[in-house]
Amino acid sequence: MGPVYPWLEQFLDAHRDELIAFRRRLHAHPEVSWAELETTAAVIDRLAVAGLRPAPLPDSTGLACDLGTGASSPFVAGEGDQPIVALRADLDALAMEDDKDVAYRSTRPGIAHACGHDVHTTVVLGAALALAQAVDQGEPGRFRFVFEPAEEALPGGALEVIDSGALRGVGSMLGVHCDPKIDIGQVALRAGAITSAADMARITISGPGGHTARPELTVNLLAVLGRVLTEVPERVAKLAAPAELSVVFGSTHGGDAPNVIPTQATATATVRTPDVDCWEKAAGLVEQAIRDVVEPTGATFEVAYRTGVPPSINALGPTDSLELAAHAVVGEACTVRAEHSRGGDSFAWYARQVPASYARLGTFDPASGVPRPDIHSSGFDVDERSIEIGVRLLVTAALAERDRLA
Repeated sequence: MGPVYPWLEQFLDAHRDELIAFRRRLHAHPEVSWAELETTAAVIDRLAVAGLRPAPLPDSTGLACDLGTGASSPFVAGEGDQPIVALRADLDALAMEDDKDVAYRSTRPGIAHACGHDVHTTVVLGAALALAQAVDQGEPGRFRFVFEPAEEALPGGALEVIDSGALRGVGSMLGVHCDPKIDIGQVALRAGAITSAADMARITISGPGGHTARPELTVNLLAVLGRVLTEVPERVAKLAAPAELSVVFGSTHGGDAPNVIPTQATATATVRTPDVDCWEKAAGLVEQAIRDVVEPTGATFEVAYRTGVPPSINALGPTDSLELAAHAVVGEACTVRAEHSRGGDSFAWYARQVPASYARLGTFDPASGVPRPDIHSSGFDVDERSIEIGVRLLVTAALAERDRLA
């Protein structure tokens, strides 16, 4: 990789170790959704040292910070005709154990940065610091840095960011997401849907109950539950066709004694689709499929359907800017097409408001000799060279977007 901008390479030479240390600090002290108090404070403090004016979100954790906008607050549009280019990071960690044997392993039992949000935060922080130096030296542009809370919670902290006014004046938004399926030194891009909608449905089925010796005298509720688990996903897929809509059950409960047919049983599932129109109809399709399975049995049912996040749709313009940046940063051969993910991301809420795109950042070193991890796994870690690649990518893409929107 050759230099993209000499001043950016000088910045990274001076701050590479600091950024790695900052990421490790976050990794060792993770905080779950809506509790990112120390993480928010750490980002605010570092931006303030650089002479910027970060502001916490009014009603939650998280923050936003403007550069070159002329606004007194990142929650107002400010003066100027040129649209603001926003860069987004997410702050929260997952409620799970960190099983790695590293010096920066989580010090908080049951909480771990197993999705790379510590890297995303560090990359956007580094981009903010680098762009601040460039603006001080005369580089034009209007930028906003958004550090979102509670990405892992449904429906995501992005809605708090939007409600705060942090998208006012924004012409486009960019971001990155760690991806251990992609090797270090590669960047994956995709226009259109890069993630799926992710909703949740909790189904409660009820019946009169009875003795397991005489199931014919009652509604055999666990047999009905079994039909729900096996038949509802197939029926939903057929109802949604040709669009893709999947129902996958992750938890069930029914009964506590082997000789008692229970009066109630529950099953909880995620509902996913890459199609926006299908997502808007998903709740009705799921309920129809459940009704078709349950009602003929004599049982009754209730569905608690919780809307999560829509599919994240990468817009063409910002994706083109990311592609230009990726070619400059890692080269055309290492700029690859991102696979569509069935996972959800609250970045999707921004993409419904402004043209937006995020790239997948390769984080795995195939020469490391360790198994390739997946996100949300207890052994998840990254090759920390991905931090400076991410900073180069977002800074370069942000300047390309500035020029595209001018």
